[in-house]
Amino acid sequence: MAANDNGVADEEPNVAASEQNLVYVWGYLPGASVEKSPIATPVKVHLGGGDSWKDVCGGGCGFAMATSELGKLITWGSADDEGECYLASGKHGETPEPFPLPSETSIVTAAAGWAHCASVTEEGEIYTWGWKECIPSAKAVPDLSLGGLSQNENNGSQSSIVSELVSSQSQSSNSTQTSDKKSGEEISKRRKTSSAKQEIDSTVSRDEASSLPPCLVDLGPGVRISTVAAGGRHTLALSDTGQVWGWGYGGEGQLGLGSRTKILASPHLIPCIQPPNAGKDGAFIGNSGDANSAAQFSTATGSCVKQIACGGRHSAVVTDTGVLLTFGWGLYGQCGNGSTSDQLSPTCVSSLIGTSIKGIAAGLWHTLCVTVDGQMYSFGGNVFGQLGTGSEHAETLPRLLECPGLKEKHVKIISSGARHSTVLTDDGQIFSWGWNKFGQLGLGDTIDRNTPSRVSIDGCSPKNIACGWWHTMMLAKQP
Repeated sequence: MAANDNGVADEEPNVAASEQNLVYVWGYLPGASVEKSPIATPVKVHLGGGDSWKDVCGGGCGFAMATSELGKLITWGSADDEGECYLASGKHGETPEPFPLPSETSIVTAAAGWAHCASVTEEGEIYTWGWKECIPSAKAVPDLSLGGLSQNENNGSQSSIVSELVSSQSQSSNSTQTSDKKSGEEISKRRKTSSAKQEIDSTVSRDEASSLPPCLVDLGPGVRISTVAAGGRHTLALSDTGQVWGWGYGGEGQLGLGSRTKILASPHLIPCIQPPNAGKDGAFIGNSGDANSAAQFSTATGSCVKQIACGGRHSAVVTDTGVLLTFGWGLYGQCGNGSTSDQLSPTCVSSLIGTSIKGIAAGLWHTLCVTVDGQMYSFGGNVFGQLGTGSEHAETLPRLLECPGLKEKHVKIISSGARHSTVLTDDGQIFSWGWNKFGQLGLGDTIDRNTPSRVSIDGCSPKNIACGWWHTMMLAKQP
């Protein structure tokens, strides 16, 4: 569930090529562990072929992704089990190897969703592959009215919806009922004893879940993408000018278009900076109904987007002024607006206005953010302790994390898996918490934690972290 470079601040440089980079991984990588057992402590990963590690990108369900100094997308960790999600997004192998892409151009970053992947090239192009409903089938539409999509624009497949996130029932309506929330929590609890394989809805046929090979996303001339984020079945892309594009499934508003779009088959610009109201001629009108109010709103929000993140069915962006906006599924409070309603358009997290946000990350049901001064907030679902608050109660408003382990720390980088969270502090320490069935916390066991616990890392200096759905990766420097 990658954020913009998994929450790395824009000013954070990549590790110099002259340094010896190391990659460690822990959690669920069935092809890279004996009898698919959990990797409960960090294990060093070796890269052959005369190449070396550059950065970690997280990965998806059962496979890891990283980039190399030669500009290759390196993937590994999967095994030949029919039905696993990684098979839908391409076979990734048991050992680290370059993933075959149509172009020889260098890859700078990548992201993986439930069963799809996307990578960004040095030229600012995007390749994406995996489940066909996650892959654009039409050219980009550069101009979008705030009223949402018309029916003829919603021309994607209306295939069965995979309930990978909470239950087998559709959650496409406003989720304000307490009974729905309790039902989801009960099902979530039961899943603590289910296998990773069972998280895929068994009613989806192989035909419905068929995948597409890597293809170039057509965003039109002059658009250069700097980073990409992948959610359950939707994708966000951030351009070098701070515009956000989106496509895929949007039934809960996670595409930020003001409507519940089942499948968006062509990339659209998402209006993240504009005020929530607009006149018929497209002129933006503020809450007081005048243009001055609209101008003040835009100034406070910012002029462009700097970071993006995709959760299971929700999205988050941070603007150049440090404002956090969220949109999409809200059943567990993961949009941080104090309610459990869905947000169909990008909406400021009002309780954080005046607090400058630097990094964001999103899981299936929760959201994390870190401020410029290294403080951390979390909100959303918490049945596995993924918020780090010391309880299993959901939070519908951002809650400052003041646990003993992190209280005196300055958080630099944050990342989130499906139901676990990881941070890297400025003194080079790693803390993790949440779901730990597959050892994804790196603490040597498979016991869940509801407060941050320090991961023991010896003999190296951590530089970056990135969570896959059920695993965690670390980039480190050889001392």
